[in-house]
Amino acid sequence: MRLSSMADYAVVIMSAAARHCGACALAMPDGGKRSLLSAGQLAQETGVPAPTVQKLVSKLTAAGLLRSSRGVGGGLRLARPPAAITIADIVEAVEGPIALTACIDNGKHDCTLEGQCNVRPHWSPVNAAVRGALAQVPLTQFVEEA
Repeated sequence: MRLSSMADYAVVIMSAAARHCGACALAMPDGGKRSLLSAGQLAQETGVPAPTVQKLVSKLTAAGLLRSSRGVGGGLRLARPPAAITIADIVEAVEGPIALTACIDNGKHDCTLEGQCNVRPHWSPVNAAVRGALAQVPLTQFVEEA
């Protein structure tokens, strides 16, 4: 089992944003405006290609993990403190609900075993356990020195 490269890149981008912004939006008198980042800065710092950063920033912003300001002096910052953002939040922002098998998705009927599968009902607790494990890992853990 591996995360997709997009989910991995999203964690890298969010970690970089956390290193720059941290809880700046809550702790700084200027609302963190001095710590705003551009997508270009994130691409340069992380090595993730700029078009990929743009795509991920859109998803992370739509999920409420990043906040974006347009115009002169605009940029990106974390929408909430890094301790309040988990790896599960980031993965789900990019990939959707965490599930190890596609048959768990409602409306998908592309499995040839679906009609006689006895295993399908048992995936929900497994998926919940994986999501729960990722939900226990705050973004701050990825910012700290190893």
